[in-house]
Amino acid sequence: MSESPTVSVVIVSHGRPELLRRAAIGVSQLFHRPFELVVVADQAGLVAISDLPFAQWIKTGHQAGANISAARNQAAGLAAGEILAFIDDDAVPEPTWLNHLTAPFADPEVMATTGTVLGRNGISVQWGQRSVDAEGVAHPLNGPLPVGQAVKLEGTNMAIRRPALQTLGGFDPGFTFFLDETDLAWRLHKAGMRAGFAPLATVHHGYAESLRRNAGRIPRSLFQIGASSVIYLRKHSDRMDQRLTEILQEQSERVQRFVRSGQIDVEEMRRLLDDLRAGMDHGRAAEMAPPHDLGTPPDFVPLVGGEAPEPLVLSGRWFQRRRLVETARQAAAEGRSSSVFLLAPTVRAHRVRFTRSGVWLQSGGLFGPSLRDQPRFRPWGFAARIAAEEARLHGIRWP
Repeated sequence: MSESPTVSVVIVSHGRPELLRRAAIGVSQLFHRPFELVVVADQAGLVAISDLPFAQWIKTGHQAGANISAARNQAAGLAAGEILAFIDDDAVPEPTWLNHLTAPFADPEVMATTGTVLGRNGISVQWGQRSVDAEGVAHPLNGPLPVGQAVKLEGTNMAIRRPALQTLGGFDPGFTFFLDETDLAWRLHKAGMRAGFAPLATVHHGYAESLRRNAGRIPRSLFQIGASSVIYLRKHSDRMDQRLTEILQEQSERVQRFVRSGQIDVEEMRRLLDDLRAGMDHGRAAEMAPPHDLGTPPDFVPLVGGEAPEPLVLSGRWFQRRRLVETARQAAAEGRSSSVFLLAPTVRAHRVRFTRSGVWLQSGGLFGPSLRDQPRFRPWGFAARIAAEEARLHGIRWP
């Protein structure tokens, strides 16, 4: 493998064209070079990215149905990188993401990596380092990997060597959604292949609305959870019936919480649980998919050439927002990683988001917390606060 391995970044998308466009813009600002971008999406998604400045260098494939594993297999067949890095369409990578996610591959024994996933406020950790067992249950991992568990790969922030994915037979299309990357992680573990954690490899994940949940994260369907759970347990566990009973109980308690909060009614709760049972029945009857051959990909197509441009970092008061954001937008349109810090004289907690135009925007109170374990009030000066926030992001936002 070369000193700087070629990387194919993969995004698959169905039903979220605007988010796909935003994710592609975020990927275009990555510092790691070289890399290519492979997108497999429905027609609306392909149209949404067709007028991006770098659209002609995106490798694309059409996904007719909503099957994340089949779409990833199709993308892997197009990907010519030595390493394949996966991110979801409702996520955006920090500009140093690939630098950190690919660093562990300097060890030839490492076959896959995963990183840190931030939640909707853009600061708090949604998923850190985790392990997973033969029943698909994830556990926080703060030390050595326990015997009988695998490194949990986060589907929106993971990478794998292409030959390793070929050896494993690709993704299992029986997992239309849910447990798809967990199944891959467990097969990797059973094959004796090592996976590593890259804590600075950071992705912002939005939990966007989909066919399976609304914008408030209330489920619209539990069918795929039921189906995927059964398929996973059929493949990897010797206590399927016991675990399915536990899953029924866990999901029942979950939807009951939505009933108690007034977000759904009892009839909707019953429908969701019936949906879960129907999914389990489907999983029991499903035929196991054969291994997938990735085939020989087309030539590697770098998305952007040369060295990454210097990042732009701006800061100011809340009333300077329009001017600062417009300046950053223009820089982002040229492919630069652009960040704006906007502070108001309040104690409001900070939030970070990546805008549609490709700008990292952090806003909040001068005296308020960014990390949620910080004091609710601290008497900051403006320059000191900006310096502290830039230091917090050192190595994540900038190399």
